[in-house]
Amino acid sequence: MASPSLERREKGAGKSEFRNQKTKPENQDESELLTVPDGWKEPAFSKEDNPRGLLEESSFSTLFPKYREAYLKECWPLVQKALNEHHVNATLDLIEGSMTVCTTKKTFDPYIIIRARDLIKLLARSVSFEQAVRILQDDVACDIIKIGSLVRNKERFVKRRQRLIGPKGSTLKALELLTNCYIMVQGNTVSAIGPFSGLKEVRKVVLDTMKNIHPIYNIKSLMIKRELAKDSELRSQSWERFLPQFKHKNVNKRKEPKKKTVKKEYTPFPPPQPESQIDKELASGEYFLKANQKKRQKMEAIKAKQAEALSKKQEERNKAFIPPKEKPIVKPKEASTETKIDVASIKEKVKKAKNKKLGALTAEEIALKMEADEKKKKKKK
Repeated sequence: MASPSLERREKGAGKSEFRNQKTKPENQDESELLTVPDGWKEPAFSKEDNPRGLLEESSFSTLFPKYREAYLKECWPLVQKALNEHHVNATLDLIEGSMTVCTTKKTFDPYIIIRARDLIKLLARSVSFEQAVRILQDDVACDIIKIGSLVRNKERFVKRRQRLIGPKGSTLKALELLTNCYIMVQGNTVSAIGPFSGLKEVRKVVLDTMKNIHPIYNIKSLMIKRELAKDSELRSQSWERFLPQFKHKNVNKRKEPKKKTVKKEYTPFPPPQPESQIDKELASGEYFLKANQKKRQKMEAIKAKQAEALSKKQEERNKAFIPPKEKPIVKPKEASTETKIDVASIKEKVKKAKNKKLGALTAEEIALKMEADEKKKKKKK
């Protein structure tokens, strides 16, 4: 019989040998392990993966608003047809205003009930059936962002929600193209359908817009990221140096008071005692004066003040009678001899122009022509 201590040693030795036998992974780049190859898709979940089906029945229900009743009633046969392919039952209750989805015995995909729940949620949030039915695909997800409680003021909330949509829906369309997602803004929610990476960006843009950050900043950074993703070398590097850094220009500075109180330096000694009225009278000598003398002094001070006020008022009245300063008269400059116009020569030119018809010959030219004609006649004779 072997002792228990020997057995423990043998087990310990076996463990150490097993540890040493473990093959160390080869030196591989982390970027290669993290990146997903282009065109790779996860294999679809089939009945062969879960042949026995589900043990329990699962169901989800959601309410829908009154204005969606007519549309849901119209497209409900299409919803049932799409869910029946995955062996999920769907019921529409118009009395309660609710939609319910539940699994059956034939259901083999355990996650399809979650996708069916998302489908009825999207239909309740005014998403069209053509877009909402895409959620049943494996590579498509959805996100319903609640924005109603992010802004307290109703007017401000409406303005920011409109900013997300943009003029004629241009901002929303640009966001859809960059994220490959379908986005629907309805009431207090924003519904998005698309790939996981796109939904993450949509949520960030929506929340930033509600925090008073314009969506155009995020759209600009998304455009840069899309261009950088095309480069295989930059794919594994940090993109912070390429992305724009926007600063808040309209920062409300704290209003400073008009009158600033400057704190005095601290001293351990108390302030000097203020002088009383008697002390002031003793210093000026008024204390020793008689009552009639004090009265006379007061009257003289009052009369002096009145005289000053009268003189100031008189000066202000006299200002109206003081004539204003006149501007100096500017003498007209004499016309220079060089720039004088010869009137006589102009008159002669005008006369000649009147006598001379347009295109007619002068008197001298006519005389010369006459002589030339006479000479030609004589030669002919």
